[in-house]
Amino acid sequence: MFPGYLFDLDGTLWRGEEEIPGAAETVYLLRQRGAKIGYVTNNSTKSSDDFVRKLAGLGFPIDGAVIKSTASGAAAQLSQLNRKSAYVIGEAGLMDAIGAVAELTDKDAEAVVVGLCFSFNYRMMETAMGLIRAGATFIATNRDATYPMSEGTMIPGAGSIVAAVEACGGKSPLVIGKPEPTMILQALAEFGLAADQVLVVGDRMDTDIEAGQRAGCPVHLVLSGVETSAPEGISSSPDITGLLAGF
Repeated sequence: MFPGYLFDLDGTLWRGEEEIPGAAETVYLLRQRGAKIGYVTNNSTKSSDDFVRKLAGLGFPIDGAVIKSTASGAAAQLSQLNRKSAYVIGEAGLMDAIGAVAELTDKDAEAVVVGLCFSFNYRMMETAMGLIRAGATFIATNRDATYPMSEGTMIPGAGSIVAAVEACGGKSPLVIGKPEPTMILQALAEFGLAADQVLVVGDRMDTDIEAGQRAGCPVHLVLSGVETSAPEGISSSPDITGLLAGF
């Protein structure tokens, strides 16, 4: 057992609106045994309050938990760069987070922020292209090509939209989410734990596992989301209930 655990959400703890069987009970047992718990997600569609409600509604412990999302991370990055206006391609969670720190506009915006957007269209791509080519800072929540839904299905992820905007805008984005280790390092600081004391658990090698490794943390891959097998040398289990195997 580790002093701390950082869990991805989509494909690791739930699929769509459904808890992966045994996930909530597993997290509760880890916390009851004294572990610090955190949730780190590339999902930018929901606000921090939305994540709290969903976690609690599905039975996951939230008291004292650390919650990091790319929506809040993108907003923090805008503030750090002192960008006062932004054109946002995304859902309500990202809109709300960015709107709290910058003016939302499609005219002369100082930044373009791109996340998962279920209503993405050609006009949005054209607007983003024009702003980026005019010098706007390009920020992407993440590069996840797919997004896991219930019953094992997938839909295009934010990375698919980011790739389209990148292709026509002619500029690579500043990426907030995993595999960048930023959110994990922030969580470690809040835990007050060293990297080797916190296990990073996720369902994607190219985001969750790579981010954990880049942060210097031990990692564990679950096969309940995107990946169907684990590379040699990577700790894994069918789902997070496998974390209890040694108890």
